[in-house]
Amino acid sequence: MFRAIVAAMSETVKWIGGTSIVAVVLLASAAIAGNALDAQTPTVSTVAEAPTTEPAPPVVTDVPAAAPAAETFAIKSILPIEGAIRYGEWHWNESAAPAEGPLVVTVDLEARVLSVFRDGHEIGAAAVLLGTEQHPTPIGVFPILSKERHNVSEKYGNAPMPWTLRLTWDGVAIHGGSTVERGYASHGCIGTPDAFVSKLYAIASKGDRVIITRGKKADVGTPLATL
Repeated sequence: MFRAIVAAMSETVKWIGGTSIVAVVLLASAAIAGNALDAQTPTVSTVAEAPTTEPAPPVVTDVPAAAPAAETFAIKSILPIEGAIRYGEWHWNESAAPAEGPLVVTVDLEARVLSVFRDGHEIGAAAVLLGTEQHPTPIGVFPILSKERHNVSEKYGNAPMPWTLRLTWDGVAIHGGSTVERGYASHGCIGTPDAFVSKLYAIASKGDRVIITRGKKADVGTPLATL
């Protein structure tokens, strides 16, 4: 079975020896008027302290964060469907799955089948309409961005697209309102039978993952990356 699966330097100056020493000696004499001793010129000396330098900041090197490890889920059981699923055919059976658990949707573009898993157990499968070469359905892992119960496409002539589970903001979604028959195609969306997609819509939540692949085989025990 196929399953889609970021200080400045300061200078302190001290002044040393700041007084003037003047010695004056007077000699009395009848013939000599007296001599004055030259006053000593005060000596002023400055002593500068060694500049203080702040420690350089540590060099920090940005280290890229490690990429998150891919989340996976393993297929625990699949529905007992015999043969290929034909256009217009769908299956839904929750008996083998727990009432709660992570929901993952897979779409295989080659088999043209959408499967729904809860806690690794397949609870639904249906044949679906897909895009064309000119308007392909993209491959990858897509979180459900929004749910719109009564969506109408302004891009495609107000076409009704009920039970829309939006996968991209440029128009790709899982939705109802499609004629799921041979010879029909979409503009990249995943067209699903109304009775089936209404069940999926009721249990799907924003953020649930949709894995779209082409021809990837998966069986019980197969781990599928959801990131």
